[in-house]
Amino acid sequence: MENEDWILMQEVAQGKESGLRTLYDRFGTLVFRNACQVLGSVSEAEDATQEVFVQVWRTADRYDPTRSKLITWVMLISRRMFIDRLRRRMVRPHSISLDEGLHDIASADTRDNEMKEGSAAIRRRMSELPELQREVIERVYLQGFSLREVAEQRNMPVGTIKSALSRGLGRLREKFGMEQSG
Repeated sequence: MENEDWILMQEVAQGKESGLRTLYDRFGTLVFRNACQVLGSVSEAEDATQEVFVQVWRTADRYDPTRSKLITWVMLISRRMFIDRLRRRMVRPHSISLDEGLHDIASADTRDNEMKEGSAAIRRRMSELPELQREVIERVYLQGFSLREVAEQRNMPVGTIKSALSRGLGRLREKFGMEQSG
């Protein structure tokens, strides 16, 4: 796979449309899904996903399969782009009155506290899951591995990993009082 990834990235670096299309087919959905989670807006996630693939295209010649898997490299670029977008969103200058500014600061503090509380609650709920469920959720959603890759890492059937993911997400939904969708 490393050799295939390197060849693919060489095609992308050479500007071959087929290489970029293959790269997008492999990682576009994952990058977009993560962008939606981080940025919270479909339209902003679409823009960010496009930016990520432009950046991947511009830096394709720097990809080194001996240092990381291609998915890891793409997700690191994605993460940096999303963080940059969030930072730009926070420092975007605009003129406001003093009253509006104080209200915005108070609102931001409230949102920050809510996010910290939510994040802590998620960590608590995740720690209550059985080890396999917790590990599968972390590897798939936070580390960007596919179900097949997790199955290979754990030396388990893909069906077992899918079931663990499904059960783990179901338990998290129950613990947060969310209705299951889909």
